[in-house]
Amino acid sequence: MPGEFEPHAGCWMLWPERGDNWRLGAKPAQQCFVAIATAIARFEPVTMGVSRAHFEDARHQLPAAIRVVEMAHDDAWMRDVGPTFVVHDQRGLVAGVDWGFNAWGGLDGGLYFPWHDDDLVAGKVLEIAGADRYRAPLVLEGGSIHVDGEGTLLTTEECLLNPNRNPSLSRAEIEAYLRGYLDVERIVWLPRGVYLDETDGHVDNLCCFARPGVVLLSWTDDPDDPVYAICREARAILEKERDARGRVFEVHPVQQPGPLCQTAEESAGLAYSHSAKPRRPGDRLAGSYINFYIANGGVVMPLLDDARDAAAVAAVQACFPDREVVGVPAREVLLGGGNIHCITQQQPIGSQST
Repeated sequence: MPGEFEPHAGCWMLWPERGDNWRLGAKPAQQCFVAIATAIARFEPVTMGVSRAHFEDARHQLPAAIRVVEMAHDDAWMRDVGPTFVVHDQRGLVAGVDWGFNAWGGLDGGLYFPWHDDDLVAGKVLEIAGADRYRAPLVLEGGSIHVDGEGTLLTTEECLLNPNRNPSLSRAEIEAYLRGYLDVERIVWLPRGVYLDETDGHVDNLCCFARPGVVLLSWTDDPDDPVYAICREARAILEKERDARGRVFEVHPVQQPGPLCQTAEESAGLAYSHSAKPRRPGDRLAGSYINFYIANGGVVMPLLDDARDAAAVAAVQACFPDREVVGVPAREVLLGGGNIHCITQQQPIGSQST
């Protein structure tokens, strides 16, 4: 599995549609997705999967340069339901791992039901991409892992060892699948993800690789914030561990936004559904500037807090001196439970491409 910072053939996304997760009939979220897709399309091709019912409207809203394909789905989290692309070291052939998906916990804490169409998305993407498909016997979401492309993988115990994913598998068995399907050697386990992250602590909301040996970490200096202990715990582990090449991790803290909470107006705009997670006024949002997308020559990151956005952009830019950092207002994505990294999936360059 290449690092996200390696060259891409393009980016895959899904269109937000469900009114019980995206307020006001998903219109504000759709406008936000358009802005994010447009920003990414400055750097690389973007493909948007859209259901038949929303196809014409999405095609009308999106720029002509963005490819729109008909694709049924349950919600818009391409990072978690799409394939994890891998590349053959010698031949350069691109393939994809199709993990099992159960909506972040199935009937034991999952976020919606049913999730059948989401579980089919990875296979559909690989069919369109003309890439081989490896169906893994493991429930896993793409946001729960980050790799450096040189044999190192970051993840959290809170997510991958959660019994609502793979209750019959031990830690050693899960590690064996990660090594087998992604060709990684060193797995670094962090205990927890960002406070109240409804994905059960995905690592992509907490930290990520800028390049091999260099990690960005969501941070707060407020000792009264629950994230305070989480980020320090993660930093202590990262600074003690080594990657697959024996390097000490260089850790760059990035101050988190907020804390941010859902407003009464935002909550009131949601359609009620017994099969989806309720979103109530005052609920804390798992905001993080680390939840960005690394594109060819660029980084597209969320803007979430007027008081802290500029400093966050500067901190990310310092870690990516050879890329243009583009900030996009992304609160609407955060209201749905994730952010820019969660709604995107990169396809690496190989001898096969879309």
